[in-house]
Amino acid sequence: MNRRSFIHQVAAGAAASAFVPSGLRGAAKADLSAVRAEIGKRHDEAVKRLQDWIRQPSIAAENRGFPDGADLMIRLLRDAGFDRAVSVPTDGKPGVFATLDAGAPKSVGVYLMYDVKQADPSEWSSPPFDAALVDKPGFGKCVVGRGAVNQKGPESAFLAALHAYRGAGRKLPVNLVLVAEGEEEIGSPHFPQIVRSDEAAKALSRCTGVFMPSAEQEQDGVVTVSLGAKGVIELELTSTGEAWGRGPAKDVHSANRARLDRVRRAFGRTAVRRRAVGDRRRRFDRLLHCVRALDRDRRWEP
Repeated sequence: MNRRSFIHQVAAGAAASAFVPSGLRGAAKADLSAVRAEIGKRHDEAVKRLQDWIRQPSIAAENRGFPDGADLMIRLLRDAGFDRAVSVPTDGKPGVFATLDAGAPKSVGVYLMYDVKQADPSEWSSPPFDAALVDKPGFGKCVVGRGAVNQKGPESAFLAALHAYRGAGRKLPVNLVLVAEGEEEIGSPHFPQIVRSDEAAKALSRCTGVFMPSAEQEQDGVVTVSLGAKGVIELELTSTGEAWGRGPAKDVHSANRARLDRVRRAFGRTAVRRRAVGDRRRRFDRLLHCVRALDRDRRWEP
């Protein structure tokens, strides 16, 4: 099996696995040969679709490519088989809402972004919005351009799977409800306005889950396709001796770096509860002695 065939089979299998409820997967596997054949036949078409998309940059931080980016997103979705694809006005850049009714009992949500980061041409081996096909040693022919990886490449693979299903004369086993935004790269400030719009909120409420196209390929040919996530958590952790009641009550001079590293390693090896016994008790006492010495800014040697 060559590298391209391997990628085609992984893409087809991943697409089917993402769209098919567990009870229908056995029947769907028998139909994948026709879908895989369409992926191979439509390869050049899929590459051109990605190149055309890269050549239409939408950069929210520069107020560049709007509403053209949303308009192109709508055309791409309609071409892929979505029955309805419309622009969603926000206080910022427009979003997109689309639905594909396959007559299935279940619906799956899909999230896309059509914006990209800024690009400094001097940092690129070829112009970032030319989407050039470049022969890269160790990789073969690659599309080089802003968005080829994040995130138009994986999203183009998703669209290619939809085209393959249509070309094979097959209906998806689930309905799709899609939302797309043009401000992901600046923190999605108006995304809530897209998903909370009446039509989108009602449609999304019927979905059993949400899929975000994402894929990457290592140099050895291994392809990773993400089919889900448990969410994102963001926090800020502040550690101070002053708040803890032990250790330095002010910034410690960089000359104490080595000693602080010893404290950090000691924390990793011992319990910090006073009721520790035996060897752990002795290590705790050594640690406490170290911290007190640092608080007095005195030299401590183990």
